[in-house]
Amino acid sequence: MSVPRPPPPGADPMLWQYFQAVDRDGNGGITADELQRVLYNNGQIPFNEETVRLMVGMFDHDQSGTINFNEFSRLWQHIQEWYGVFNNFDMDKSGSIDKAELSRAFLIFGYNLPEALIDLLLRKYDRFGRGSITLDAFIQCCVTIRSLTESFQRFDTDRDGWVNLDYHNFLHLVLANR
Repeated sequence: MSVPRPPPPGADPMLWQYFQAVDRDGNGGITADELQRVLYNNGQIPFNEETVRLMVGMFDHDQSGTINFNEFSRLWQHIQEWYGVFNNFDMDKSGSIDKAELSRAFLIFGYNLPEALIDLLLRKYDRFGRGSITLDAFIQCCVTIRSLTESFQRFDTDRDGWVNLDYHNFLHLVLANR
């Protein structure tokens, strides 16, 4: 067994300890597989593999396939934020949120999405067919909307909400966010 490394200067010691526990091979980077082993919905159902892959991809700024402690710290802050919003809207504490709650949650994040789009998101991310989504599906949904919005904004240079894309740019925009 390896000797625990001291936390980096200014690091939260508890978060550093958690990072080291998740980094099972001790190489200083957390893979999506390592992260998935510790994330659960409502303490019972493991996070979806795709959700964890997207989260790691969102914070893996050096494109190494892993997140280092600094990247993990930023991811952890986002997870806490997503969990807080999710928990605020899970009024019955069932571990899932319904259509109306999802719509209000997106408003909190600054996205005023039309009902038809909320319906589409709910159909796409409702993994259990209950008309609601779990925490990990909510996070995946948020990451997807954020990534697509950021990609769209790169083309919307005058910020009027409209872009002209050729087919190849459209494919690039969508595939870069998968």
